[in-house]
Amino acid sequence: MRIDQPLRRTAPLSRQHKNEAIEPIVIIVDDDAAVREALSELILSAGLQPVSFASTHEVLDADVLDSPGCLILDVRMPGASGLHLQHHLLESGNAKPIIFLTGHGDIPMTVQAMKAGAVDFLTKPVRDQTLLDAVIAGIALDAARRANALVVKRNIERLVTLTQREREILREVARGRLNKQIAFDLGISAVTVKLHRANAMRKMGAGSIGELIRAWETLPAAMREAGGATF
Repeated sequence: MRIDQPLRRTAPLSRQHKNEAIEPIVIIVDDDAAVREALSELILSAGLQPVSFASTHEVLDADVLDSPGCLILDVRMPGASGLHLQHHLLESGNAKPIIFLTGHGDIPMTVQAMKAGAVDFLTKPVRDQTLLDAVIAGIALDAARRANALVVKRNIERLVTLTQREREILREVARGRLNKQIAFDLGISAVTVKLHRANAMRKMGAGSIGELIRAWETLPAAMREAGGATF
């Protein structure tokens, strides 16, 4: 494996200050050494951290793809192509933002990459600012996805603390049903519904019904359809 730009390792989360952000990295994958060097210098000039590889095989062997940041990826390289890497990441559930940068692009290739979620598909030579804008957009997209994933994880963990009855009532509240309707369907009193709803709000960290519904809507569709009963 060849890494042209050394990766500055960050401390594990448990050893970092809780408010300290993990530095994003820009992963460059291109079989042309001159291109890798030029791109690394450009990324460094923008105050970002690059790490580069000569092939998709090298980057897959490295422990970097789960790091915050984005990819600058050539399309045609010896071995697996950039499009193959994009497909592999999607198959493995890693929706890492990708900027394709190639000297051999065509319209079908561009459409394929963009439909699969690429941030941009740029042709060499490309203006520095155009590429940097795409990189900044990719990093911002990755940060938003990671923040959303943390919210989902937190709400799933909170949902686990609810009783089965509280989950049932939470689901009905999220459907917009009134306390008396829920009480009738479940064969309990409206007062009992209010009690379970209040417990659900407290456990889910919701200060209002609106917050409770928004928390419910962040849960995976399969979990919502099951009423939160399947974990």
